[in-house]
Amino acid sequence: MPEPAYVALAGAYARRIRGGELAPGARLPSYAELVERHAVSEIVARKAIQLLQSQGLVRCVRRQGVYVADRINLVRVSPERQRESAETSFGNEAEGHVAVERESARIPASAELAEAFDLAPGDPITRVVTKAAEDGRPISISDTYQPIDVADASGATWLEETVADRLPAPEHAQWLGTRPGDLVKTVHQLFSGPDGRLVMMSDISYPRDRYDAFTFRMRLRPDIPGDEE
Repeated sequence: MPEPAYVALAGAYARRIRGGELAPGARLPSYAELVERHAVSEIVARKAIQLLQSQGLVRCVRRQGVYVADRINLVRVSPERQRESAETSFGNEAEGHVAVERESARIPASAELAEAFDLAPGDPITRVVTKAAEDGRPISISDTYQPIDVADASGATWLEETVADRLPAPEHAQWLGTRPGDLVKTVHQLFSGPDGRLVMMSDISYPRDRYDAFTFRMRLRPDIPGDEE
């Protein structure tokens, strides 16, 4: 799905912060300067700073400006994350080199998957396994399932996420290198269309200590149009 301008702008500054170009305590450009430098609206500039703040990368001081946080946290923020590729998301978080591998195949739907997607057991569905590593160290693995007539989650209008500490699936444990009995941080995602149909399901595993926090942001007044620039 397309990446909104504020997500791209926040990502550009996140990379500069994590890469050390913007040191702790450094002052970021003002909203007016962001608008002029990057040819975006003030709404985009403000939403980009809000996203950086929710990610634990900057702090806002009233009447003074926006500064790089003294302690850089790693916070996983949704739903913006779903608007980026894995390469972009992990690239914005990483200090080292990020490598992403994907394996896609059609498989027969298990009874559980068939019930979730309203299919018959054994009907073909698409499974995509995505593995990510930073400087050779595994940082994420996910299993994504979708009907064969669905290319991606761009048609989804609802996202439900469940975050929990769980024992990983065997393939996830092998990739992450966890010891028997060790828990990992898991995110179970359900993407649904406007008619309520499930269009994608993902199960993601991270090392338990990868993120300092998980944040989910939503608009409480859907009757008021949002700016998705």
